[in-house]
Amino acid sequence: CVGEGVRAVRDLKALYPHKIVLADAKIADAGKILSRMCFEANADWVTVICCADINTAKGALDVAKEFNGDVQIELTGYWTWEQAQQWRDAGIQQVVYHRSRDAQAAGVAWGEADITAIKRLSDMGFKVTVTGGLALEDLPLFKGIPIHVFIAGRSIRDAESPVEAARQFKRSIAQLWG
Repeated sequence: CVGEGVRAVRDLKALYPHKIVLADAKIADAGKILSRMCFEANADWVTVICCADINTAKGALDVAKEFNGDVQIELTGYWTWEQAQQWRDAGIQQVVYHRSRDAQAAGVAWGEADITAIKRLSDMGFKVTVTGGLALEDLPLFKGIPIHVFIAGRSIRDAESPVEAARQFKRSIAQLWG
């Protein structure tokens, strides 16, 4: 399972050597071992799941530094502001604020609590990636927040014209964030 993911990372990086490749491993344990596998496959970034022990995140970050890579903490499910401070104290610079697919399926939309949390994470010094069923019309909700990355996979993949959908996202981001 991990081997196939690592192979995909290696193949993507070979095809797109100048693009950032994220190994979305959501590492929960064995941070050094699993992140090393990803970075040796030429990943630029790896994800560690928010419920992982702080030492898992630290281990992954140590390996990331060896490869001039980075670690994103994937904020899926339950996490605390105390944990967020521990991640900052450990040197973690990136988080992924993730609205779960199951929440989306249950009708949960982006709301004020999400925006408040994202602003607070940014104020703590994190580079924040936002993902989870993002639609083009959601982007203005985040205006004024220095979002590092938007992940809009399904909105682009499932569009009638994925190329045009990607262009629309790019235009909207340029208009909202300059």
